[in-house]
Amino acid sequence: MARAQFDAYIRNDGVTLDASDVDLLRAIDRAGSLNTAAAELDRSYAHAQRRIVELEDAFGALVERQRGGSGGGGSTLTGTADDLLAAFERTRTGFEGVADIAETVLTGPITARDGELVTVETDAGPVRALVPDGDGMVQLSIRADAVTLTDPDDTPVPEHTSARNRFRGTVRSIAAGERIARVAVDIGADDPLLALVTEDSREKLGLGVDSDVVASFKATATRGTPFRGGEG
Repeated sequence: MARAQFDAYIRNDGVTLDASDVDLLRAIDRAGSLNTAAAELDRSYAHAQRRIVELEDAFGALVERQRGGSGGGGSTLTGTADDLLAAFERTRTGFEGVADIAETVLTGPITARDGELVTVETDAGPVRALVPDGDGMVQLSIRADAVTLTDPDDTPVPEHTSARNRFRGTVRSIAAGERIARVAVDIGADDPLLALVTEDSREKLGLGVDSDVVASFKATATRGTPFRGGEG
C-alpha cells in the first residue's frame, strides 16, 4: 500500500536511518551493550546486530565492540554515531518547525459529543475531533504532519485504521523542499488541507498536481477551540 506521511530520516548509500534506528543507537549508548539494548527495545539480538551492520555499511563505524576482559566487554558509540544522532535531531527539529507553521483550520458547529470527542460539521463534511468541553461553533486545527495521504484504490477500510477522519480530494499544489514537500489537497472546504510528506514518499505515491488522493487523520490529532467569528 502506498502511503505518504511525514517523518524524519537521514539517508546515505540507499540506507535510511529513521527514528527506530535512533532508538537502537541510544539504547546501546545507555546500556553499554547491544544485547541489553535489543532486549530493552523488545527486539531480537540477531535483528539488532544485522541492522547495525547495515547502518555501518552506509554511514561508517557506529558501534565499538569490546569483547571479554574483567569488565565483561560491551559496546559504545563512536564519534561518527554521535555526529549522526546530532544530525538526526537537527533534521527532526527542522521538520517539526515546518509542521508548527503548516496547519489547516476548519470551523463548524458541534453536532454530537461522546466524552471529549465530538463531531463537527465543516464545509468539507463531518470531522471527529478532540474538544474537552463546550458546545456551539468551534475552530479545528489540523497539523500537516498528522495527515496521511493514500491512493484511493489502496486505502485501508475504516475497521483497519485508527484514522477516523477520511476525505477524498485532489492535489492542488505541491511545495517541494530538499527533504519534504507540503501538499495542498482540495477536500471541499474554502481552504485546502495541508499535508507534509517526505520527497521519497511523494515519489512512491506518484503525487502530482490533480492527483486523486485520500487524506486521513486521527480524531485525537484534531483539536478544537471555541470560535467567535470576527470578535477581536
